[in-house]
Amino acid sequence: MARSGRKAGVKGSRMNYEARMFGRDEQLAIAGEGEVRSRRRWLIVIAAIAVVAAAIAWFVFASGKGDGDKAAAAGKGAATAGGDRQLPVVSVAVPGRQSIDRLINGTGSLAARREMPVGVAGEGGEVTRVLVEPGDWVAAGQVLATVDRSVQSQTAQSQAANIRVAQADLSLAQAELDRAKQLVGRGFISKADLDRKTATRDAAAARVRVAQAQHSETAARNRRLDIRSPAAGLVLTRTVEPGQIVSAGSGTLFRVAQGGQFEMRVQLSEADLQRIPVGARVDVTPVGTAEKFAGQVWQVSPVIDPQTRQGIARVALSYNKSLRPGGFASANIHTGGEVAPLLPQSAIQSDPKGNFVYILNAKDETERRPITTGDVSDIGVAITSGLSGAERVVLTAGAFLNPGQKVKPNLIKQQR
Repeated sequence: MARSGRKAGVKGSRMNYEARMFGRDEQLAIAGEGEVRSRRRWLIVIAAIAVVAAAIAWFVFASGKGDGDKAAAAGKGAATAGGDRQLPVVSVAVPGRQSIDRLINGTGSLAARREMPVGVAGEGGEVTRVLVEPGDWVAAGQVLATVDRSVQSQTAQSQAANIRVAQADLSLAQAELDRAKQLVGRGFISKADLDRKTATRDAAAARVRVAQAQHSETAARNRRLDIRSPAAGLVLTRTVEPGQIVSAGSGTLFRVAQGGQFEMRVQLSEADLQRIPVGARVDVTPVGTAEKFAGQVWQVSPVIDPQTRQGIARVALSYNKSLRPGGFASANIHTGGEVAPLLPQSAIQSDPKGNFVYILNAKDETERRPITTGDVSDIGVAITSGLSGAERVVLTAGAFLNPGQKVKPNLIKQQR
């Protein structure tokens, strides 16, 4: 029994081993078959791609063979167009000649053309009234302020009484002289008495004149207590108030612009002053406003400040409430006109040899042209020599060009 059991176990083990080996061989066989199928599919795909590539190559070769000449011509044109695109494009203009108004720009301060400081002309005293304000127009001799004159008035009255006393003495002396002349012929009065009465009459008449002169002097002093405008004009400042004690040493109490006339004092260089004629037209623009006021140069400074090397051109202006003495303003002085080519600042080049521009010849090649510049303004630079105005002048990119360089011009029409 034991032996038969062992034989049965060995037999079972051998059967299990064989079963496992058989299963592995079957799996290997299945895997091999799948790999073969995968390789077969890849070969089919590769073959299809090769066929498609061959068809495309044949089509391209067939179509290209007929159009070879056209392709060559197109390539040559593209090369030519590419060469044109490599040329630099520059803006050019024919400036021509035009009338240019020469301007000189400057700055300066506004002031009264004739400013009159007004102070105390008499002995002064306490101010009783101030009759004007800054900005008021006054006439010649108009009272601006009054000073207390109570004491001076009493003095004037006393002197007026002295005049009447002297006149009474004169009347009495004249009457006595008249009677003496009637009696001298009868012998009642001597010639000497007549002479004395004549002298008495003359002395009385002199005392009348003295009294009158003293009274006139006092009246004139009293009138000088009133602070008056020396001429018609515009009151600019007032530095006195009622109750203030003033005297001859009080300084300026009022400032009056004679006739309301203003001016601008333009600070200019020595070279600019030489170019400004008396009577030149001026546009004045005060700071803080865009309004322009017309003026005229009425005086050019005869001296130059040795420190600043500048002088003053005085521009006459009519009264306007927007013009305030002491304010700051800018001025454009018109000094005349000239006919010349006008170019923008970008067209002007400079080097150690001087100013120059580039012009284009008939072959669109750049040529250097030396020039002399004139006035510079907001509208451009005047060319006084070197150009006739008929040339094609390079307006921009001149700093990147060289003489003889070929360019592609872009003609711009300048506004006149």
